[in-house]
Amino acid sequence: MSLSLGVLAAHVPSICHETDVPDFQQPLVKALYQVKAEIDQLQPDVIVLMSCHFPATFHHYVNSAPVHKGLLTAVECPDLIADVAYNYPGDAELANQLVQAGKNAGVPAIAFNEPTYMWDYGTLVPLRYLVPQANIQIIDLSVCWASSLEESYLWGQQIAKVLQESDKRAVFVSSGALSHNLVRGRHNMPTLSEQAMDNQFIDYIVSGEYGLARQMLTQYARIAGVESGGRHLASLLGVLGDQFKATYLGYAQSSGSGNAVFTFRPK
Repeated sequence: MSLSLGVLAAHVPSICHETDVPDFQQPLVKALYQVKAEIDQLQPDVIVLMSCHFPATFHHYVNSAPVHKGLLTAVECPDLIADVAYNYPGDAELANQLVQAGKNAGVPAIAFNEPTYMWDYGTLVPLRYLVPQANIQIIDLSVCWASSLEESYLWGQQIAKVLQESDKRAVFVSSGALSHNLVRGRHNMPTLSEQAMDNQFIDYIVSGEYGLARQMLTQYARIAGVESGGRHLASLLGVLGDQFKATYLGYAQSSGSGNAVFTFRPK
């Protein structure tokens, strides 16, 4: 069935509980519900999600657990995200295929199945909007801090190859922000310079100039403090290649970060 949809999703902690979302972040909620509508229409078998809040030092980890179940209290913000239950099915077979494809390409990927492992909020928060009924298989992926942007891009290419060749209908979600030089105060926007870089990156994506988006990513990540050093974006670009058309759905601030939501449909 192949890769049916790509997504860049926001995961700011203050949207975990919809009743507590401040007005200035409502565009993110609206955008995530638009993504949910697309997912509902597609009825995918599996979602592969890479989270900036699953940081690995040396390897690209792939959660191959057949079931993801637990209670999340976020280490960074236990006042905002505490005792949040989740229970989603996994896909061990496809997870192991992803790992093998990474290894074949020289990417240090590792599968793990550990019942005591707890999801991070970068994984759980968007899924609470995108798959609230928890009825789609999930494979969650780390970002790797020892990985260059080039390796992250290569890893994205291998992910795409596996998903395109799979007999399952798949969605790939990259969960993370654009500019990310954080300051106190959720209402604070990125600086004007950071917003300008966010807007340029968004313009490249909207116009389908993914090659230019990739070219600007190194300096953009360094200057604007892009979350995870831009690794989640490099992997997303690797997944997309030149086969997907972007739809821009929304943008909002969170403590000086810029958070955008996109969907990517096959051309």
